[in-house]
Amino acid sequence: MKISTKGRYALRLMLDLALDTTGEPVRVKDIAVRQEISDKYLEQIISTLNKAGYVKSIRGPQGGYRLVREPEQYTVGMILRLTEGSLAPVSCLQDEPNMCARMEQCVTLRLWKMLYAAIADVVDKVTLADLVEWQREQMNGETGDNI
Repeated sequence: MKISTKGRYALRLMLDLALDTTGEPVRVKDIAVRQEISDKYLEQIISTLNKAGYVKSIRGPQGGYRLVREPEQYTVGMILRLTEGSLAPVSCLQDEPNMCARMEQCVTLRLWKMLYAAIADVVDKVTLADLVEWQREQMNGETGDNI
């Protein structure tokens, strides 16, 4: 499984919004500059996040975006599943129930299920608040490698 730029940039965008402590709406153009990402691409991503209710759009000259909820309430898994779809490492695990004709004799299915569970365990445990903390640790020169 490989996370696309859309998923990675969505996470960076949400982190940027979470790091903002002014309470003011944040403009996509400002995020684009800080994150070194095309503002046109970020507009597409923020539209998806807005439709899902993850961010709120504020109109007007002082407008922009802000998180709808507190950073603790967003998991990395929520954001990645919204932008990437399934995080399954193989296509046969994307369907529920599994419709693979070889399911009964496929020994590797056990491995793929273990990998899928491990991925879900990580992305569903780490929150946007954790990423904010890690970012601040990194800015302060702390390693934070206690994973």
